[in-house]
Amino acid sequence: MLHTAENTPTIEQLKLPKHRKPRAAKAVWTEPLERFRENLHGSDDFHIVNQIHSLKDLMEHLETTGTQNMKAAIIFSKMAPSMGFLVTFVDVVTLASGEDPAFTAAVWGSIGALLTLASSAGNTLGEVVKMLEELAIELPNFGYQNDIFPMSSRLEATVAELYTEVVCFYARTIHFFRGHPRALVSKAARAKLDDDFIRTERCIKRFSLRVENALAVQSEIKSAPKGQEQKHGQVEKRTKFQHIPLLRNSRFSGRSAYIKKIRDTLEPPPSHHPYQRSMALFGLGGVGKTQLALHYAYESVTKYDVVLWISADTTANIEQSFASAAQGLNLYRTSEGSQDSATAVFKVKNWLSCTTNSWLLIFDNGEDLRELTEAWPASSHGSILLTTRDFDVARNPESVLLQVEPFNNEEGSTMLLRYIDAESNREADQLEYATTLSKYLGGLPLGLSQIGGLIVERRMSLKVTLALYEGKSTAIHARKPAIHGYEHTIDTVWNASFKRLPEISTRLLQMLVFFNPDSIHEDIFIHGSQHIDGLDAGFDFLADELDFGDAEVPLFRFALVNKDRDEPILSLHRLVQSVTLDRLDEANRKMYFDAVVQLLSCGFADKWSNDVGSQIHAWERSQKCLPHIIHLESLVKRHSVRSFNGQQYAELLLRCSWYLYEREMYDIARNMVESAINSFEDKTTLAHASAIDLVGLIDLELCKPERALGPFKDALEIPTGLTNLTLAYTGPGNLDEAYSFHQQAIDIRLRTNSDRIGNPYSNLACLRLRMGRQDDAEETLSRCPSLRDFTDETLLKTGNPRFSGDMALLARIRLQQGRVEDEYPLASKALAFRQKLLGNRLKTCDSLYDVASILHLQGNDGGAIERLERLVDIASSLNEGERQLARALWKLSTTLARAVEIRDRLRPQDIGSPANEEFFSKLTPWMLW
Repeated sequence: MLHTAENTPTIEQLKLPKHRKPRAAKAVWTEPLERFRENLHGSDDFHIVNQIHSLKDLMEHLETTGTQNMKAAIIFSKMAPSMGFLVTFVDVVTLASGEDPAFTAAVWGSIGALLTLASSAGNTLGEVVKMLEELAIELPNFGYQNDIFPMSSRLEATVAELYTEVVCFYARTIHFFRGHPRALVSKAARAKLDDDFIRTERCIKRFSLRVENALAVQSEIKSAPKGQEQKHGQVEKRTKFQHIPLLRNSRFSGRSAYIKKIRDTLEPPPSHHPYQRSMALFGLGGVGKTQLALHYAYESVTKYDVVLWISADTTANIEQSFASAAQGLNLYRTSEGSQDSATAVFKVKNWLSCTTNSWLLIFDNGEDLRELTEAWPASSHGSILLTTRDFDVARNPESVLLQVEPFNNEEGSTMLLRYIDAESNREADQLEYATTLSKYLGGLPLGLSQIGGLIVERRMSLKVTLALYEGKSTAIHARKPAIHGYEHTIDTVWNASFKRLPEISTRLLQMLVFFNPDSIHEDIFIHGSQHIDGLDAGFDFLADELDFGDAEVPLFRFALVNKDRDEPILSLHRLVQSVTLDRLDEANRKMYFDAVVQLLSCGFADKWSNDVGSQIHAWERSQKCLPHIIHLESLVKRHSVRSFNGQQYAELLLRCSWYLYEREMYDIARNMVESAINSFEDKTTLAHASAIDLVGLIDLELCKPERALGPFKDALEIPTGLTNLTLAYTGPGNLDEAYSFHQQAIDIRLRTNSDRIGNPYSNLACLRLRMGRQDDAEETLSRCPSLRDFTDETLLKTGNPRFSGDMALLARIRLQQGRVEDEYPLASKALAFRQKLLGNRLKTCDSLYDVASILHLQGNDGGAIERLERLVDIASSLNEGERQLARALWKLSTTLARAVEIRDRLRPQDIGSPANEEFFSKLTPWMLW
């Protein structure tokens, strides 16, 4: 739509009458000025604008109102050639709107106000003039038309829409400069103006194209030989034609919800509605957009008179598709050459605009917005379906946007079984194998088709295929089975998208390979990079929210990464991850691996360098990082990914293990801390000793104190080593040895003025209670600095969940003191704290048992049974819960036999012992902290 000064039409060339009787404006001209005034947001500006009614008035105004405006006049005069297009456009609008001077004032007066404001708003004048010039150049080319008037109603409506877009942008920009007199000072404010300009320029291009197409149709109708033009009221002969170059997919399955949305959006209603219906299918390459469009095309051949399929991935394919369509519709005259692609595009678009036949036009794999815009019909009717992996293309031209997602597990397994003709064989093992393969492939239709083709081609079973894929996934991704008609493989389908990514987006994508793909919190990157010294300079963009957002946008655009609508959480397809990882060489794998280890380490506390207590304040951040550390472990085990700094990776595993321990996820914590121990390069560090110590604590929590003694003795050099050793002696009843070690631990803490003295005092109080010295236990507990001068009531009122263990201990002290009524509030509060803080874990089971025991002593058997049944439900769901389960079942006397069975299996040495509390209590620790 680029014009030159030479082809700018004059009034005479356009046959616009210079003098004529003004006509009443049509209804389409009532809205533009109303919207213009709304966008100004001020009556003063509206009054100023209405003082200038022509280009001549504008130049006189600029030359006579001060030095700044004189400068604006000089700069503005240099763009006179492009202003010719605006002059012509305003003349057309003036005549079409009934020659109301307010329409010319909205243009020339607005430009005058803009230039005046820009002249006093810093160094913005040149930028504003450039914006005005670029918008003017995009206006319609009326130069090749000889006779514009009378306008068809469709042409006039389109011109009115275009005029509205132009003057409303002027109004918004005037309002912007009123609110930002120093626009360039604010980067954020200027970005907002730039975004508005880009959007407006895009809209003007679209409307201008519609105007030119409507003018072409109008001209062709007027120039048609007499007798050939369609008479008013004459019914056009029905045309039946389908151009669908792809074969129907007989194995298409699922997607019923998407097909329904396409039908609801595109299918013409029973009554005539003069508007164009359009939809864009957007999504990751290989997600099945083309197959959806193809299925709809074939099911619609009886619903539409004409169905046209346009391959839109390249200019050549677009032109070839339009040429085939033009030939099939018999749009070429005998004398015309059928190879003229430009003629073909024009003729098909013209036919679609003029015909009364129903039609469906499909643009498949549209990637170039400019090419697509030029090929998009300016018709006021018809149905258009677009498929694209580019979000910017999907939302332009105007379309309903529908993002296509991969299959879920059930849909994916169904598609795979159907592909290999095994849909009727849905036995449990077959369905399990198909579902597992679908999970590995992330439900991506391309991947499922590729693996299905391999199964059919090689006549393999699903079981054999699963084993082969687990060992040879990278090689399988690169294969293209002979029966598969799609151009790409998993290994190549995203090549075009990868190549169009800027460097920082590529870096971010390659970093995302080392995260669990389902839930990646943006805060991990921003918080982590802001607290790390020595992160590679190539990752500086992570620390700035704007730069980080700039890196994300291209990934969203090509559907390589998704973002939750409500939370700043990223996700990406597993196969995108897999293919991206395969493209990284070993050095880059190590670099990104180490960078991610550094970022994730910021989500956890260092529990070995400093004598710190519970890290509850960091739990939320730690939970966000947990899935990614598990993912890193899987990369190390399955893909042999290695680190430049093994010690750093081991310390990350240790940090996470301590978090899991605090959250009572003992099975996972045990496996992870053992991985940490095996990963340590330097086994003489405090971190390594801390890992050994943690192994002992986990054994202790699982009621294996004898097993815990070894690790505790090996880890005595860490600050908490001696304290933990005392707990290992307390559990099995070695009370005298435990007492001696407790005193040593307290003496060490007192000599070093440790702020963690409360922990040894609590442990000693527990030991004294175990020894039957309940009053001494209460006195020892009162020495804890955080509990000094406490009373039962002040402890109940505290909101610090660290004290839930102390509450449980004090409740047991009250019980042994015979103060059952005082015990219940403490035990109940400890239960409430633990339930809220930890959820359904072992410590909650412990407190449920305490509360049930108190209720039983009080004669409230109903309340006791209710708590015990809750305990049974929770313990039954935990891998580590059998000991708690057995004790609870014992308490519930109706299930005594099952309790004895479990006890005897867990402690063979007690077989034949009495079924009483003494022997069942050996199944669980004396005290859980």
